[in-house]
Amino acid sequence: MRTFKDLGLHNNYIKSLKAIGINTPTDIQAQAIPILNASKTDFIGIAQTGTGKTAAYGLPLLHHVEPNKNAVQGLIIAPTRELVQQIKKQLFKFTKYNTQKIFVEGVYGGEKIDIHIRNLKRPTHLIVATPGRLLDLLDKNIIDLKHIKILILDEADEMLSMGFKKDLNAILDATTKSARTTWLFSATMPEALKHIVSRYISKNAIRVTVDRKSSVNTNITHHFIKSSIVDKAHTVMRFLEDREDDRGIIFCRTKAGTQALKQQLQKEHFNVDALEGDMTQKARDKVMRAFKNTNLQILISTDVSARGIDVNNLAFVIHHQLPEHLEYYTHRSGRTARAGKKGLSIALVLPNELQKIADLERTLGIKMKELTL
Repeated sequence: MRTFKDLGLHNNYIKSLKAIGINTPTDIQAQAIPILNASKTDFIGIAQTGTGKTAAYGLPLLHHVEPNKNAVQGLIIAPTRELVQQIKKQLFKFTKYNTQKIFVEGVYGGEKIDIHIRNLKRPTHLIVATPGRLLDLLDKNIIDLKHIKILILDEADEMLSMGFKKDLNAILDATTKSARTTWLFSATMPEALKHIVSRYISKNAIRVTVDRKSSVNTNITHHFIKSSIVDKAHTVMRFLEDREDDRGIIFCRTKAGTQALKQQLQKEHFNVDALEGDMTQKARDKVMRAFKNTNLQILISTDVSARGIDVNNLAFVIHHQLPEHLEYYTHRSGRTARAGKKGLSIALVLPNELQKIADLERTLGIKMKELTL
């Protein structure tokens, strides 16, 4: 088994990884880090969400920064405010033992733009940004991207599904193609993303695809419960009553479904709240603060709203509906069983969805046992 030292990482970064409990590289890290560390090349990495892609690109990016050069040298674009904040936090942790400071700024919607403008007047080596807010700052000539050496698109497929295609084209056009390398990381490669790849990424780009089966956390036990549409809320309640001290996330496919389940559970006095796309940023922040500091026991969320959630000690994940894409199952389930702990992934399925369970088992190489409450 390869170690981070084998991948060519500086001892300071290895020390930082150990301090946050990361001792063994994941598949995407083991394959991407040596390539991105050693050469100036465009890169495409396809791996499921939750497989350690931030370290796969973040550590090589830090490796290429010149701390003595006061200019923005790297740009990471991500779909949501929460993911931007998480990436910035991770990069800060990676540099804990560096002798020279590397400055990272996060810019995103839902924050007053004046605050970002003020922060960007400080020395800044790396920017992590959502597409919309980055374009606002470019339009105001606040950010100079002339010295960008590396541009990273993280969760690229998700950005396209959220409607950021035009924004991404504008940002990529605003950076000097000859002076930068582009690293793209995504869980899937839909047609719209192939168009961006053909237009903005070199035909000689190195591609790495991680097998879905190798990305599933072996500390997660997978179950399914047969239910009906009208009984699903009661099934969830029975499950929560059996685990009244455990914390977890319930995933729904729609905003309306998220709110409906929240109201049903709150009516029965369960300690739950919800995250979904129509909420104001202030309301989202309030819910996330309560969840992170354990005042909130159960979080109900859509797939997109859960991007960037980084909370440890979650005992379970419930799939109120199976996700539209198989890749999302891995992303959802990966919210539990973190830092070497055990976790449960429970899918509520209708009688006509049993074939989907078989598809998940075959594609991800897992065994899903039926659970009876």
